Amino acid sequence: MLAWGLAAVLGLSGCASAQAPTAAEVQAGEAPQTAIAASGGTDAAQNAAPDAAASPAAPVVRAYVAPAVPPAARQAVQDAYDAVKKRRWADLDRLVPLAAADPVLGQYPRYWALQRRLQDRTTPVPEADVQRFLKDNPATYLNERIRSDWILASVRAGDYAGAMRIAPAADPSSSVQCALLLARHMTGKHARASEVLDVFKPNADCWELLDQAAADHVLSRKEWNGLLRDTMESGKAADINRLASVAFDDAAMVQFAALMKDPRKWLAARAKPRSTTDFELTAIALSRLARSDDRAEAAQYIQAQWAAVMPKADLQWVWGQFGLVAALNVDADAARWYRQSGFVSMTDYNHAWEVRAELRASPIQWDRVAATIRKMSGPQADEPVWRYWYGRALAAQGNASAARQYFQSIENDLGFYGQLAAEELGGKPRLPATPAPLDPAWTAQAGANPGLRRAVALFDLGWRREAVPEWNFALRGMSDAQLRGAAEFALSEHIYDRVVNTSLQTRQVVDFSQRFIAPFEGRVAEKARQIDLDPAWVYGLIRQESRFITDAKSWVGASGLMQLMPSTAKYVARKIGLKDFTLSQVNDFDTNTVLGTSYMNMVLQGLDGSQLLATAGYNAGPGRPKRWRSLLQAPVEGAIFAETIPFTETRLYVKNVMSNTVWYAMLFSGQPDSLKARLGTVSPLDGTRTAQP
Repeated sequence: MLAWGLAAVLGLSGCASAQAPTAAEVQAGEAPQTAIAASGGTDAAQNAAPDAAASPAAPVVRAYVAPAVPPAARQAVQDAYDAVKKRRWADLDRLVPLAAADPVLGQYPRYWALQRRLQDRTTPVPEADVQRFLKDNPATYLNERIRSDWILASVRAGDYAGAMRIAPAADPSSSVQCALLLARHMTGKHARASEVLDVFKPNADCWELLDQAAADHVLSRKEWNGLLRDTMESGKAADINRLASVAFDDAAMVQFAALMKDPRKWLAARAKPRSTTDFELTAIALSRLARSDDRAEAAQYIQAQWAAVMPKADLQWVWGQFGLVAALNVDADAARWYRQSGFVSMTDYNHAWEVRAELRASPIQWDRVAATIRKMSGPQADEPVWRYWYGRALAAQGNASAARQYFQSIENDLGFYGQLAAEELGGKPRLPATPAPLDPAWTAQAGANPGLRRAVALFDLGWRREAVPEWNFALRGMSDAQLRGAAEFALSEHIYDRVVNTSLQTRQVVDFSQRFIAPFEGRVAEKARQIDLDPAWVYGLIRQESRFITDAKSWVGASGLMQLMPSTAKYVARKIGLKDFTLSQVNDFDTNTVLGTSYMNMVLQGLDGSQLLATAGYNAGPGRPKRWRSLLQAPVEGAIFAETIPFTETRLYVKNVMSNTVWYAMLFSGQPDSLKARLGTVSPLDGTRTAQP
């Protein structure tokens, strides 16, 4: 079952999170929910000696001798990069042989040229050239990339048998997964509906798979309906219309277009539905009424005109959509709508919002919180967030013993809810045991790794888009000692995001000196203390914003260590009297940290000194948390406010920053720290206007 969130409402904000955790981040080990791998309770996790298996004998490493790189060859690589960006293909082809003399990056122009040919559907797939490239670049990131490109090109050209003969990447993209499933289907081993639904994502190759699945009747009418309903939650009109065009015939598509434009008008002109398609179109139209200006009136209309006509399950799905839209609008009626949805099948995304709606209800009915979590799938209910809230629900209902078991099951999780669980058990989060010092030989081994060296060369050129996957590919299969060595190598090269993200991948050894680095020799803390700002909070925010990348640039235009939007940077510079400021200075370390910490302080003072609210305001704009507060029915604990933030990016951002802050506070002071105390309680607030961007 697919689960996508509704599109976020865009607005001016102080920053844009450079690294909000996603499923991809979790898979790559880049989200902070990494558990301490130790048996027993918290004390065991903190005090146990590192596992001996995690400290193998250090390798014997020859001194690394960097290969000589002819300046002309490296310049040809850079010129080829520019040629690709400007689509000057003749220049690229000319530069390929010149760049080949670069022993580190010389194969990149060759790859770019070959990739372009594979993407050109008007020319034959250059199989012989691909084979030569694979032979010349064994066990490299580019070898894997070109195999993926070759698979896609072969399937697009209709050479399904050929695509099946190509060894796929170890972690294929959704495009490659769809292409391979289509190839298998077309060569006689038909795809099952469950396989199609598992791999489908809205991209060109998956649409081709879906078109063929429709032509061959792989999915049932019920499965098509479910896929379309799930896609409706994305709010992406192009994807919704594309999927509807596959799911419905031409006549039904005319009706679909009309109901999407004006569902109330379309419903008014409809007679009682008779066919399966009529019922589905009607259910979709009714669900669209949730987006009307007056949901209560729309609900009355549904009850009066359609409740007796529609099947119970369809009507329950409609109420689930009412609940979702209301929850995302911080509407107090969200829980009431959800309670009418019964046990109808919903996406994981919608199930999560049903729980959040109950948490935000006043007063909280903890039995309903527990009941909504029990409606989730097993894997979703086992996530730390929902194990924590289920434990809270059990405790509120008097089942302290069972609640304790739930808290103990996640207390070793190093993220937001592991920290809260530790406090529910009567203690506070505790730092993991400091691992034994790393033998320098492991760092030397990393420094001699060709893939890591190649990544560093790419980082040095500022080509992060190419450098990060090259680095991550080189980490595959590494032991904890090797990963720690790679993180230390990244530290020596001042590539701070790779220090953190590499260390996050260790399985037995948890090295907080890497995972929670505090670079720049105290200069960030100094800027914070100058305006009486908590350095731990500043470091916690920077770790989430940019992973300490001074020239980070987000897709929305936020820049620098503290990811300042241009409008925010200019506003703060004017407020603090920073003379002769220009946007070209925003990536300068001192300028960025002065502006960033000053803005943090402005937002903090405007939000009653609450780090929780100010963190949300830094990400989404200070007016947003004020509005969310104004819609509260009663005071709520900070953890509930954080969990019910309606913007996915901001919700994850706030939880990560606050969790980071606790660890930094403990690392800086050596004393326990309380996440609950930092989150505090959030009370309703009248008025939402703010002068800050």
